[in-house]
Amino acid sequence: MTEVIRSAAALREKVAAWKRSGMLVGVVPTMGALHDGHLSLARAARAQSDRVIVTIFVNPMQFNNPEDLKKYPRDETRDLALLEADGVDVLFAPGPDEVYPEGFATKVSVAGISAPMEGAFRPGHFDGVATVVSKLFGMTQAGRAFFGEKDWQQLQVVRRLVTDLNIPVDVIGCPTIREDDGLAMSSRNVRLSDAERAVAPALHRAMQAAAEAIRGGAPTGAALADARAAILAAGFGAVEYLDLRHAGTLEPIDRAGPPARLLVAAMLGEVRLIDNIAV
Repeated sequence: MTEVIRSAAALREKVAAWKRSGMLVGVVPTMGALHDGHLSLARAARAQSDRVIVTIFVNPMQFNNPEDLKKYPRDETRDLALLEADGVDVLFAPGPDEVYPEGFATKVSVAGISAPMEGAFRPGHFDGVATVVSKLFGMTQAGRAFFGEKDWQQLQVVRRLVTDLNIPVDVIGCPTIREDDGLAMSSRNVRLSDAERAVAPALHRAMQAAAEAIRGGAPTGAALADARAAILAAGFGAVEYLDLRHAGTLEPIDRAGPPARLLVAAMLGEVRLIDNIAV
């Protein structure tokens, strides 16, 4: 049975008892609306930890669009059933006042790596991510934290944060989980209409074609231009960015080979999809 805890004090008491028994605690931070991608992180945490906490908190600080926050899917009852089936020990589901109490005045900002791509199109987003992740690490006192590689830039921001602030947690990146047609799993996918869902896999196909062309020696600019055109031709409304970048620093690069990463964000109807693959 997965125990639901809503206060940081109660969670710290439980984690302290686990640690006194020599247990390693893993945490999977989420915003709920769980899918197989999230559950794969919980399974990785179970395999590499003695006790597993999954957090669910729809963090208002990381939404720069109030409508996106309002429309974000929420179903704690369903989420809890999924976590119980996977043997998660604790669901930590604090309310907004628990995370951001009255008078809250602190913001964590990670410079440099947070600026391009998501940082450019979602101002303040990574300040919200860095702040809430710092809080969740403090609340859970976990020794390992598991994040999906689908949010590649976020993963690098969290790694930089942990290094810079000497937070004693190992950050584990886990592979992107995809639908059979290649679409990266995301809580936002439920907002796609049937017609949009049929179009959505074109994003990954175009990325794969670009990556293959770049690996084969094609000029990076031409390969990215072809991919952008293919995404728009498939029915996407806009491509916000389609970049080849160093996987660790996120600096722009113009060649294939490790550690290169192709990253994209595109609008399909009212839904914003992101993805990335190694090149």
